Amino acid sequence: MGDSQRFVIIREANEAEEEAVRSVMLEAYEQYAAVLPAPVWEQYRSAISESASGNAPIARIVAEIDRDIVGSVQLYTSSEAAYGRTDLGIASPVIRYLSVSRRARGKGVATALIGESVRRSLELGATQLYLHTSDMMASAIRLYERLGFERAYDKEFHNGLYLVKSYRLSLTDQTLVPTGAETSSGVKVCVARDREHSH
Repeated sequence: MGDSQRFVIIREANEAEEEAVRSVMLEAYEQYAAVLPAPVWEQYRSAISESASGNAPIARIVAEIDRDIVGSVQLYTSSEAAYGRTDLGIASPVIRYLSVSRRARGKGVATALIGESVRRSLELGATQLYLHTSDMMASAIRLYERLGFERAYDKEFHNGLYLVKSYRLSLTDQTLVPTGAETSSGVKVCVARDREHSH
């Protein structure tokens, strides 16, 4: 592995990368096709694919290793922006569709993407960051809990037969992966502050 592959660069996606981001997202979530009923999976897959375009998120954050996009996450300003749901009453940032390619797992990519979401949420003046998940995403839930997310029972809902769990992170003095830090796997995280960054 070359030195360039030791760096995870976290930055804003650009429009030309829409298909690359969509591909990473679909690959990351493909594992749930075996868990969900076929019609439910197809609906979920369509929602994932469609989320790669449009202006609903305030940020599409990506992770790249050696000029290869290997992860992404979307940041929204509220539950209304994220889900079209005012009834959840979330007026704080929400992250959706955290995705890491199978080839990049175990390198701290997900933690770095969440860390950048935290930084941007703090820039917005937020004191909390929310996400929603379900029991089938057990490994992701373990990560969230390890990073300090706690259940927000009052922000949960049912999607058909499935309970959609909510987790909330207090952003007060919250630091996950600072710029230039190394993850537990020894991969250094760099954040590109220039949101117009391109190759």
